[in-house]
Amino acid sequence: MDDVMVHANDGSRDKKVIRTSVIGILANLMLAGFKAVVGLFSSSISIILDAVNNLSDAASSLITIVGTKLAAKEPDKKHPFGYGRVEYLSAMVIAVIVLYAGVTSLVESIKKIIRPVTPQYKLTGLIIIGVAVLVKIILGNYVKSMGKKLNSDSLVNSGTDAILDSVISFSTLIAAIIYIYFHLSLEAYLGAVISLLIIKAGFEMLLETLSKVLGERAEASLVREIKKTVASFDQVHGAYDLVLNNYGPDAFNGSIHIEVDDTLSAGQLDELTRAITEKVFINHHVLLMAVGVYSTNMKDGEISRIKDAVQKETLSHKYVIQMHGFYVNPKARSMRFDIVVSFDAPSRLAVCNEVRDAVMRLYPDYRVVVAADVDYSEL
Repeated sequence: MDDVMVHANDGSRDKKVIRTSVIGILANLMLAGFKAVVGLFSSSISIILDAVNNLSDAASSLITIVGTKLAAKEPDKKHPFGYGRVEYLSAMVIAVIVLYAGVTSLVESIKKIIRPVTPQYKLTGLIIIGVAVLVKIILGNYVKSMGKKLNSDSLVNSGTDAILDSVISFSTLIAAIIYIYFHLSLEAYLGAVISLLIIKAGFEMLLETLSKVLGERAEASLVREIKKTVASFDQVHGAYDLVLNNYGPDAFNGSIHIEVDDTLSAGQLDELTRAITEKVFINHHVLLMAVGVYSTNMKDGEISRIKDAVQKETLSHKYVIQMHGFYVNPKARSMRFDIVVSFDAPSRLAVCNEVRDAVMRLYPDYRVVVAADVDYSEL
């Protein structure tokens, strides 16, 4: 198992994230240097400020690199599950930078609306803005697409930041053209509208990252594939109660329950659960910390009929999504099973009691034990 884990954590994703960030830094430094030189020679404050903005974008990419490096640290005694969530923190910092840029831009736009300034557009400045728009669009889309491909929120946020910058520059260009041809100054108003859009985007980025830090449900496709892998073993009659804990992008561990015949020995169960753990890790890069067991004795015809009747009754109740882990002990006159209750249920305990009472009416001479499970994937 250790050999498998070493092979899976070869760092190729981190290298791609860092390489993409370096490209972003170089592009922004080149733009910043070019704009600074032209701005100084033309005495254009707006172009110089735009150069400073490119330096802040380069800083966003630098934050991504630092976050990726820290997230790649090996687990230790203090953080046994690793440092993968540092990437979420770096994404939050970038989101805050975007928010700050939006608020600052809005303040400046409002100042210009209150105290209008006659704009002075020069051909050199407009050409620079046009080139910056093209570079930022290309750079932003590249970084954002790589972020989605590599599941890196930091790259996605950096790419979004670059695209938003291109929108700001493009609005300046449009405002300049309108002023040149119609002598109507709209730069401040366009700036205010776009600033609000940037603030909105910054909030959305921040909330999305915070949601991941709090802990989101795993992707339905990943849940289905893991359950399919587990159920592919001949001895497994069902896979349930999959819990996945996220400790960074593509860094999951968790647990699952399997349903097997009650005739399996401890040795056979040990061999089976180890094989399941290894196959899930190889196929999905998810480490199952525990594989629980539900025993079943469905080979008995009478017990099978009881199960069918109980399952029909159970699933007829509102908010019950699934029944599993069914086991009957005829000698002790007892049965037990788990039900998955929807998060929409006002009271999970009430649903559980309702189901138990209904089953007891069907089989009054049996002791019925019902456990309410939470299906964190709710499929």
